[in-house]
Amino acid sequence: MRRSLRYMAIGLVVFVAALAAAQLIRPERTNPATDPSRTIRAHPGTTHEFAAILDRACRDCHSNETRWPAYTEVAPLSWLAVYGVNEARGVLNFSEWAGYSAEQQRGLLAASCEDVSSGKMPGGFYTFLYPEARLSAQGISTICTAARQSQAQR
Repeated sequence: MRRSLRYMAIGLVVFVAALAAAQLIRPERTNPATDPSRTIRAHPGTTHEFAAILDRACRDCHSNETRWPAYTEVAPLSWLAVYGVNEARGVLNFSEWAGYSAEQQRGLLAASCEDVSSGKMPGGFYTFLYPEARLSAQGISTICTAARQSQAQR
């Protein structure tokens, strides 16, 4: 019994030391400068309702306006958050909307409609932390309407 307690204590000390050492590896939490004229909000045809849904449900991962909560200061959560935001911005960045061709914009909006309709976006863990980011049927409809309207503007 004493031997197993001793191993548990050693394991706990090693775990705490590893967690403390992990805090020294600090990924850069960035929010690049944004030119408002290049965002999706500035794009002709973007409704206030559509922009509000993107701000509430998509902004933290798919824009340069990420809100970095306190838990993103603590490793390994900081690593996961920075990785997730960088990956999401690489797929779609609403702050850099003007940088996409019209064809890319249509494709990204169509993919967004598909992802929100299937429940893939916003992600399950994100909506667990931020329940206000969950999309209602009306929110999904608004995103899909924007996608259909962009297809019609060909």
